[in-house]
Amino acid sequence: MTPVRTWLGYSYPLGATWMDNGVNFALFSDHATGVELCLFENREATEENIRVPISEYTDQVWHVFLPDARPGQLYGFRVAGPYDPEHGLRFNSSKLLLDPYAKAIAGKVSWADEMFGYVIGDKKEDLTQDFRDDAWGVPKSVVIDTQFDWQGDRKPSVPLDSSVIYEMHVKGFSKIWQQDLPEELRGTYAGLGSAVAIDYLKKLGVTAIELLPVHAHIDDKVLVDRGLTNYWGYNTIGFFAPHAQYSGSGQMGEQVSEFKSMVRSLHAAGIEVILDVVYNHTAEGNHLGPTLCFRGIDNIAYYRLNPQNPRFYLDFTGTGNTFNLLHPRALQLVADSLRYWVEDMHVDGFRFDLASALARNHEGFNKLHPFFQVIQQDPVLSQVKLIAEPWDVGEGGYQVGNFPAPWSEWNGKYRDAVRSFWKGDERRVGEMGYRLTGSPDLYQHDGRRPYASINFVTAHDGFTLNDLVCYNDKHNELNDDGNHDGDNNNLSWNCGVEGPTDDPQINALRERQRRNFLTTLFLSQGVPMLTGGDEWGRTQKGNNNAYCQDNEISWFDWTRDEKQNQFLDFTRKLIWFRKAHPAFRRPKFLRGRRIRGSEIRDVMWFNPGGSEMTDEEWASPFVRCLGMLLSGDTVDVVSFEGEPVRDDTFLLLINAHYEPIPFVLPGQENLEWQLILDTMDPDGFLAEPGKFASGDDVDLGGRACCLLQLVKGAQAQARAESWKKRPVEFPPLSAEEERARHR
Repeated sequence: MTPVRTWLGYSYPLGATWMDNGVNFALFSDHATGVELCLFENREATEENIRVPISEYTDQVWHVFLPDARPGQLYGFRVAGPYDPEHGLRFNSSKLLLDPYAKAIAGKVSWADEMFGYVIGDKKEDLTQDFRDDAWGVPKSVVIDTQFDWQGDRKPSVPLDSSVIYEMHVKGFSKIWQQDLPEELRGTYAGLGSAVAIDYLKKLGVTAIELLPVHAHIDDKVLVDRGLTNYWGYNTIGFFAPHAQYSGSGQMGEQVSEFKSMVRSLHAAGIEVILDVVYNHTAEGNHLGPTLCFRGIDNIAYYRLNPQNPRFYLDFTGTGNTFNLLHPRALQLVADSLRYWVEDMHVDGFRFDLASALARNHEGFNKLHPFFQVIQQDPVLSQVKLIAEPWDVGEGGYQVGNFPAPWSEWNGKYRDAVRSFWKGDERRVGEMGYRLTGSPDLYQHDGRRPYASINFVTAHDGFTLNDLVCYNDKHNELNDDGNHDGDNNNLSWNCGVEGPTDDPQINALRERQRRNFLTTLFLSQGVPMLTGGDEWGRTQKGNNNAYCQDNEISWFDWTRDEKQNQFLDFTRKLIWFRKAHPAFRRPKFLRGRRIRGSEIRDVMWFNPGGSEMTDEEWASPFVRCLGMLLSGDTVDVVSFEGEPVRDDTFLLLINAHYEPIPFVLPGQENLEWQLILDTMDPDGFLAEPGKFASGDDVDLGGRACCLLQLVKGAQAQARAESWKKRPVEFPPLSAEEERARHR
């Protein structure tokens, strides 16, 4: 091995840090007996050309300074210590390990038995140590120079209550973009940051993109062996490094600059970047998984182990392991990672995968967990968008509504209620009242606001919006798991035929149902999240778990037909309508309070007879139709300057019954309403809005919704004593309709 100059170095910061006069390397390991730094000449090298023993050990950190090292240096660690799985110790210096703090990672895993710390096939399973070297087949950490010309980048800082989130995959978004985007940019950070991509997002009207995981991740061996990949990326191995395979410019640190350029371009267009992050587990899996990083550095510190038998892992994630945020160094790593992505990479927020697992102590989910406390007191992290996926797979893991301020949550109850309602299920109208108004039953009790609810109908995990109305059952055969993977409870309805059909009536119903879903989504209080491609009707051919489909099933097909373009235009109009009307994006909960002593209240609920909903109607299993009046004349919401934020008054009518229902418009006879949206119309928004007087009937179609705007008369008179009342019965579904709904 070539000799190299070494200095003592520093125990902080952790990782590899370029300091202009050399590189400092620092690695935490409490239980190791020795650490060696391995340097590689290039990515193709099968072994290190320099191995540097690290002798300095301060505060549980091994550190050394190399004055001759420079950015671009490839490196890894070998960590010595006892191999004793039955006591939670899995050190193996034969295995090259990634730096947990690596800012860039080059290469992929070349799967072979050597990648595992134990002898594959041995009758003692993981208890027999494997002494073969694996440096030839594992990715390498890369020293980078963090300097970047941000050109005065300023974060858009869009208030959460005014946000429209677009969930997407970096590669899938532009991989087969067929115009105005060079081939080499498709499927890359640069492709997403290109002028044509940003122009599309701006015209759509979204304020933030939420990217499926961009942290460096590994393709599981079991998938690679089947010719598949971990396309979604929920298999993290590097919490600081952007995934190199999404870079079109290189993997030796170029991916970092390319990611930063993408963020800079999106910010210039007023679009925020939210990262879907996976801190609940790593790519090393269970006790039979590979040794790539954390397991070989300090298994006891980084993972939750079974206290009765530390050979095995506690698994609250369904992936084989759970990251140990009860250990201060593991918690520090997560906090350092988050802060790095905010301060160095300029991202605007995070969506935390299986966030309940991050807040588990020995008793279960804990709102006072150190993870929450670290973030809440942090002057940087407490000010970005924090979105929890509020569940995991462990006991008591479903925690929708239970995360503390300032967290928002993916509202799974919103998704389920809206799907179930439009599917025609019974006893859903009462819950719809909560979901339309920002879910106060979930978030109002602890001082949070409507924007704590991230509303969604679909997400990457599950059916697309198109498939939600085309399939009753999942069709995941291409995942090569016997169609056993993916959720069986989709609350979907195929409208009469499974899959594509030429039946014009079924297709018209499916298109109307999609308009109903998006109208509900964008006219609900809370923060709407649109799944990328749903705006025109992307399909995954019934696959509701396309995590391993890195192909046309997951990639966006930008060749749209006339119907798809029509639906895209409708979605754009919905988004821009929401942005234009603060009545649908209130930062405070509606309370049903009277306004300045008048009879009108900030929100009111009506039955089709024009009378206010009764308790009996809210509880009725047969009610599938209601009207929600939102007053724009409220005074509880003010601008930064203290001026009241006012809007028009709107009446949203929704009917999930299969038959049309005449709906009597409320108010005195001198009021005039304008019908501006009707999902019975293929365009949704009406080119010639209809005019109606209070007391008139509006023909509310079967499985449809309408939006009316008050255009004449004092808003304070929109509710008076003189209601026109009409008894309305809600017959149950016919036997034929019930059969069709469940076919």
